[in-house]
Amino acid sequence: MSQTLGRHILVEFFGCSSDILNDEITIETSMVDAAKEAQATVINSTFHHFSPYGVSGVVVIQESHLAIHTWPEFRYAAVDIFTCGSEVDPWVAYDYLKKAFEASHGSAMEINRGQIDLLERMNLDAISKDREATETELKPQFKRDVWFTDKDDNRALSLRHTGELLYHAKTPFQTVRVLNTYSYGKMLSIDNMVMTTEKDEFIYHEMIAQVPMFTHNNVKKALVIGGGDGGTIRELLRHHSIEQVIMVEIDEKVVEASKLHLPSIANSFEHPKLQLLFYDGIKYLADCTPETFDLIIVDGSDPEGPAEGLFSKTFYQDVYRCLKSDGVLVSQSEGPMFNQETFIAINHCLKDIFGEDKVHTYLSYITTYPTGMWSFMLASKGDKHPVDTFDTEGAKAFALEHKLGYFNDRIHSSALVLPPFVEQMLER
Repeated sequence: MSQTLGRHILVEFFGCSSDILNDEITIETSMVDAAKEAQATVINSTFHHFSPYGVSGVVVIQESHLAIHTWPEFRYAAVDIFTCGSEVDPWVAYDYLKKAFEASHGSAMEINRGQIDLLERMNLDAISKDREATETELKPQFKRDVWFTDKDDNRALSLRHTGELLYHAKTPFQTVRVLNTYSYGKMLSIDNMVMTTEKDEFIYHEMIAQVPMFTHNNVKKALVIGGGDGGTIRELLRHHSIEQVIMVEIDEKVVEASKLHLPSIANSFEHPKLQLLFYDGIKYLADCTPETFDLIIVDGSDPEGPAEGLFSKTFYQDVYRCLKSDGVLVSQSEGPMFNQETFIAINHCLKDIFGEDKVHTYLSYITTYPTGMWSFMLASKGDKHPVDTFDTEGAKAFALEHKLGYFNDRIHSSALVLPPFVEQMLER
């Protein structure tokens, strides 16, 4: 048989673990370890996770590469392993990956690449002698390049992270993870969607909490539905005048992950004024005594999974019933340029329940949320109004005292000024 420059095997793995095939960290680690098991020298790795399903990646080795793309929904992975020379056996990597992905079976085809007797060798020795090899070139350093991607069919946000999974829990409700990104610090994700990051969390949490607090001006008892990272209750409990905050979070693993890895956000869970309940917020409000709360904040994730019911008319009717006569609601309401249908639906739903002139939309700009532009809906049961009853001087002093990073009296007012295209969206 003629000698060749390399061996290339094209691999298909079937019946794999769907969870593994949707986990870029496990896949990256397995691919790197497979290369090492085959006695290859790893140079770097680049991996992307695609929300909601699928991972692509490549491990560059001194002897060539290992590449993969996965279809978790089909329990299928396509892999190719290319090795140069005779020292690295690609079939060792094949066996390792089949076991790592828990494949029921696999198939592979080997192609010999670069048949020596068909090639003409150039003399590059003279060129090589002119270059003095550095220590790094002699001993290549392994560089990880692992990416988390939050995407829908048409848009994506990618963040590079260290490749370590700081926290992972698959609960009856969702998958909760914490990763350490290079640009935004530690990031909490739920079902492979960005929930919050250390770098920009203050924007969302200050705006969802401080706008209603300084609109109402006399909140004594507040309810937070969701908000398991702890940022919203942190903002509410900055106010000494508040007497009680009840937080109802359906998934205790979100709180656990945040307390372990996001302490700057989750620093108020031991506050004596907080009552934390791990319960379904929809059921809690359905059973709630009428006119109990001055303020209700709906801090849910996107309208999928356990948060889907937080976007229904029945839910907001219960919110209305549980507010005091002058109570205020604030709900995160998606991005006007991201989830236009839900954004409009929430606005119209609240106007049907609270009244046309009682619902106010305001915007903020959160860099890790889809499109950057994010919205909140404020609805008043009584006469509270984000302009007419806004405590301008109180908000100004409070923002300075607590060194807030986004909210102040000017931001409050300007956030309520909507671009014409957003106003047109909300017209009936």
